[in-house]
Amino acid sequence: MENGEIKGADGALPVPAPPNGRRYRPVESNDRAVIQMTSMEPGSSSSSISAAAIDGVTPQPPRNLTMDPSIQEDSTRSQRDSKLELFGFDSLVNILGLKSMTGEQIHAPSSPRDGEDVAITIGRPKETGPKFGTMMGVFVPCLQNILGIIYYIRFTWIVGMAGVWQSLVLVSFCGACTFLTGISLSAIATNGAMKGGGPYYLIGRALGPEVGVSIGLCFFLGNAVAGSMYVLGAVETFLDAVPSAGFFQESVTVVNNTLVNGTATAGTATISTPSLHDLQVYGVIVTILLCFIVFGGVKIINKVAPAFLIPVLFSLLCIYLGVFIAPRHNAPKGITGLSITTFKDNWGSEYQRTNNAGVPDPNGSIYWDFNALVGLFFPAVTGIMAGSNRSASLKDTQRSIPIGTLSATLTTTAMYLFSVLLFGALATREELLTDRLLTATVAWPAPAVIYIGIILSTLGAALQSLTGAPRLLAAIANDDILPVLNYFKVSEGAEPHSATLFTAFICICCVVIGNLDLITPTITMFFLLCYAGVNLSCFLLDLLDAPSWRPRWKFHHWSLSLVGALLCVVIMFLISWSFTVVSLALASLIYYYVSIKGKAGDWGDGFKSAYFQLALRSLRSLGANQVHPKNWYPIPLVFCRPWGKLPENVPCHPKLADFANCMKKKGRGMSIFVSIIDGDYHELAEDAKTACRQLDTYIEYKRCEGVAEIIVAPSMSEGFRSIVQTMGLGNLKPNIIVMRYPEIWRRENLTQIPSTFVSIINDCIIANKAVVIVKGLDEWPNEYQRQYGTIDLYWIVRDGGLMLLLSQLLLTKESFESCKIQVFCIAEEDTDAEELKADVKKFLYDLRMHAEVIVVTMKSWEPHMESSSSGAQQDDSQDAYTSAQRRISTYLSEMKETAQREGHPLMEDGKQVVVNEQKIEKFLYTMFKLNSTILRYSRMAAVVLVSLPPPPLNHPAYFYMEYMDLLVENVPRMLIVRGYRRDVVTFFT
Repeated sequence: MENGEIKGADGALPVPAPPNGRRYRPVESNDRAVIQMTSMEPGSSSSSISAAAIDGVTPQPPRNLTMDPSIQEDSTRSQRDSKLELFGFDSLVNILGLKSMTGEQIHAPSSPRDGEDVAITIGRPKETGPKFGTMMGVFVPCLQNILGIIYYIRFTWIVGMAGVWQSLVLVSFCGACTFLTGISLSAIATNGAMKGGGPYYLIGRALGPEVGVSIGLCFFLGNAVAGSMYVLGAVETFLDAVPSAGFFQESVTVVNNTLVNGTATAGTATISTPSLHDLQVYGVIVTILLCFIVFGGVKIINKVAPAFLIPVLFSLLCIYLGVFIAPRHNAPKGITGLSITTFKDNWGSEYQRTNNAGVPDPNGSIYWDFNALVGLFFPAVTGIMAGSNRSASLKDTQRSIPIGTLSATLTTTAMYLFSVLLFGALATREELLTDRLLTATVAWPAPAVIYIGIILSTLGAALQSLTGAPRLLAAIANDDILPVLNYFKVSEGAEPHSATLFTAFICICCVVIGNLDLITPTITMFFLLCYAGVNLSCFLLDLLDAPSWRPRWKFHHWSLSLVGALLCVVIMFLISWSFTVVSLALASLIYYYVSIKGKAGDWGDGFKSAYFQLALRSLRSLGANQVHPKNWYPIPLVFCRPWGKLPENVPCHPKLADFANCMKKKGRGMSIFVSIIDGDYHELAEDAKTACRQLDTYIEYKRCEGVAEIIVAPSMSEGFRSIVQTMGLGNLKPNIIVMRYPEIWRRENLTQIPSTFVSIINDCIIANKAVVIVKGLDEWPNEYQRQYGTIDLYWIVRDGGLMLLLSQLLLTKESFESCKIQVFCIAEEDTDAEELKADVKKFLYDLRMHAEVIVVTMKSWEPHMESSSSGAQQDDSQDAYTSAQRRISTYLSEMKETAQREGHPLMEDGKQVVVNEQKIEKFLYTMFKLNSTILRYSRMAAVVLVSLPPPPLNHPAYFYMEYMDLLVENVPRMLIVRGYRRDVVTFFT
């Protein structure tokens, strides 16, 4: 709502809208589901919106409504008058008009003058496909990815090589890394709406498109390669269980000397391993079959997933039963059963050389140490992103991702730690190192159960990898950052078939390599790179702590994210310097390519928020372009001394500094304190400098981050007009004007205040500045005065979310942290109150804001309604309402007498004014009813926030002050808020 959006008070002088302006057309009863929005421009007319609920009526398509100024008045008269006409904005009854903050259904124009008509569809969202909950959407995929091939065919060998205590350290070390990453992932995922792409979406929106795409593509490669690892593990297990199924001859490795407890032992050991060609043939066939399942979509995959998972859980149960009843009559000699002696023997490590089959050999080509085991084992815990990869298919990402991911991580880590203790006490070190499938050997009742469990486990993990990787690639392509990825784009709700084929191609290429131990370190690097990006994103967002950073997940801290990121880097370098350098180089090349060839993504990333706090770097990075709502910070311009009596040595009202601090989260941000000295600048320049030093000293004393400015001007109005046009630099310009309400104007008979007050508000509207007017400033609490009760918002007009943001900022202060927020929605009497309440509650939930929603319905004004209701209305507002009517009538009579005597039109302060007495009564009645409602529901509130109506055009300033006095009557502490043509809150992270 801008100055000029309200039609002139006199019906004979309509205010025409500009040719490219936008209007809100009324919603007819037969097109309730669609609202046609057009841009709000200075001079455009705004009509009330009626959302009559008529069920069963098919919505009609919206129609562009272009009104000729000559017939504008007649059209307006045909519409039912709204009690909120004075406010000029679209009523909050059009709650879904607020969805411009979401960026989902309406794309805001880059400037108010170049937008086109945009339709907003109201009603149930379009169904885009099956949605899944925490269990099937996150927990099961994560569990299937984590319980993979490493546990079955490598874990006992790791225990034999590292010993019990170092194996415990290894599992704890890797588990801590994934758990901390899960906490960071939970924090970012609960900080806003999350679309498809999982960790790529989170990293990209936090660290920018270049970092997001580079890490996202590496993570995609890691998932695709991981699919090949799981396929090879399944095929290798199958061929071990059924050697006759091989087409080629098995590889036989004969070891003449083996190492037992560090001592070379004479003898020969024959190890049979499947042929490489068999692994390749079967691996390609299995990959193709899995791709057919993936082509069926997420719904088919989730139906198949339990068939893979249930046998896996049963096989784990068989392993544990076999461990507790071992040794059985046919068990190898090396299986001792649970024995304290065996446990002690296996307590220490026994790192040694092995051949390619993993058998200890003094002449072997591979030497294993703790670092190498980290690289081998870490893929066993890299399944925590399986749920977030499918974020687009989840019902509630903010609930499912944290609970499902962390539950799967804790469950599997506990299982690994328990298994270390069991395997360490189960068999001798020689048996642990030479029996590749010791889990199958000890399982009860037969090894065949474990072979089936291993195969299904690895196939299930491969299926999850082949499901998540294409969706990740499609999400990167859909963001349209890299044109080269356009082939992988998919429409909303469609399956990424092209990306699935490309993923299958990469998987098949890795299957052809056929070496499991060569593939796993590569996967580890890509996953660690992604985990480090998630931790770094959470660390940066938490450290900056912008107003948009409000995650629902409270069990996080920037220090945990920093530790998680460092753990990822340490693990990368522990595994292999060469692999680390290669992976970082690949990510850097992609980053460089994206920065050169890629398109810019306006996601409000965390780095831009960091630049904002680094002053000069911020100015150079952000320039004068609009800041994304995610990175929006309030920069209040505090009017220090107007409309109040202060001692000469006090440069600013002390409570104004306290209130300015309340508009900052944890005191971060900048305030500009301004005073205006009336006079000639040449004569008062030195006085202004002295006053500026005093004000700066006072700001420092009040511990308020800000700067002081003193302006010399002929009048307060001219001085403020200069300030609002020139103050600030780039995006460090003040965006909110803060001043006290002129409560003294009537008792001090300061007749110049109304015109000055109206002039300042109009200047703010034209300059596109928000306004916060504090009524009851003397009673505003300081940092030591704790408040109780409620913070009540009377949300009447769409203000970009500024009123909501201010209430949230108040809650961060010790003075108001014990308060609760109540949102009062003022609606027409025929509005569906329950539907409106549900819409507002859903809107607040998506913004991560906790508030009680109360819908208050009010009757529309009708001529002479105030006289008929005066007997029924018996509250504190009635006397004020009657007095205001009397004063306005007297003032109007004097104006008419003066105009008639001097023979000119009605004038005020040298300007012609237009008076429509019916509109005056309507405006007064609006304020009277609103004040009555506030006193009825919010008399004991800690603070009340209400929307600020704009001064009507060509209207006497004295009348506007009467309206405002009636609004604030008997309310001890009130913030009167007006937003501007942009959003300051957003749904997304």
